[in-house]
Amino acid sequence: MTVGIVGLGLIGGSMAIDLRRRGFASRLLGVESEPVNAAAAEKIGLVDSVVPFRECVGQSDIVVLAVPVGAAVKMLPEVLDMFSCMERTGETESRCRKTVMDVCSTKEALVKAVHYHPQRGRYVATHPMAGTEYSGPWAAMPGLFDGRACIICDGHESDPDAVRTVESLYDTLNMRHIYMNASSHDVHAAYVSHISHITSFALALTVLDKEKNEKHIFDLASGGFSSTVRLAKSNADMWVPIFSQNRDNVLQVLDTYIEQVKRFRNAIADDDEASVRSLIEDANRIKRIIR
Repeated sequence: MTVGIVGLGLIGGSMAIDLRRRGFASRLLGVESEPVNAAAAEKIGLVDSVVPFRECVGQSDIVVLAVPVGAAVKMLPEVLDMFSCMERTGETESRCRKTVMDVCSTKEALVKAVHYHPQRGRYVATHPMAGTEYSGPWAAMPGLFDGRACIICDGHESDPDAVRTVESLYDTLNMRHIYMNASSHDVHAAYVSHISHITSFALALTVLDKEKNEKHIFDLASGGFSSTVRLAKSNADMWVPIFSQNRDNVLQVLDTYIEQVKRFRNAIADDDEASVRSLIEDANRIKRIIR
């Protein structure tokens, strides 16, 4: 199996490490627009070679789009157009058996972009729920996906063999499969992922604005602060298009979150300890879900 990975950052690079190490891929091709990252990916052995986009699509059995969602929305139709061209010119079997998948954090814009494409069946929309706050090929690590959930969206619109191929890929990465439609995915992602990043960005801005002495931040920050603000280190190139693509859902979550913050503020302003205790104890119910 030749796997082509477009975007050799944390997700794409970590995927490359385990797909090779665990025997799924016999050959790994990479596409990387940033020259420094491309050189690093080859030097540390994430892929066998970094090649141009069209060459990667032409030589790969599976193409993985591991780029920011704004770029993926543009690339996905291009990949399927190439599949169509290969089919017409006889470069592949009579019907294209290549598969393209993405690993982006929003799905609805992607599936809409190719809904009527003649090669739609060769695309499988996925979101592996794994990551760190770091980016670039140096951030790639083995075992990143082990035990985590992978969302497969609108699988009924993909060819069954393409879905099986992608399921096998995620089985190799030791991930659990969850199936849902793209719209539901984007709502849930806004609540369990996107709001966490916005909260972390906002907290970092608050502290940086009010605490001008950086040494005090470093010396006094405890584990609680560090874990809460950790996501503020995340890459803007990734998160700006996510917030844009999932705008309506993110705004709805933000409005709800702001209302909860106001409840805390009002209770504290009124010196209403009973209300503060009630809010905290209500929030403690999350312990039944996340340990």
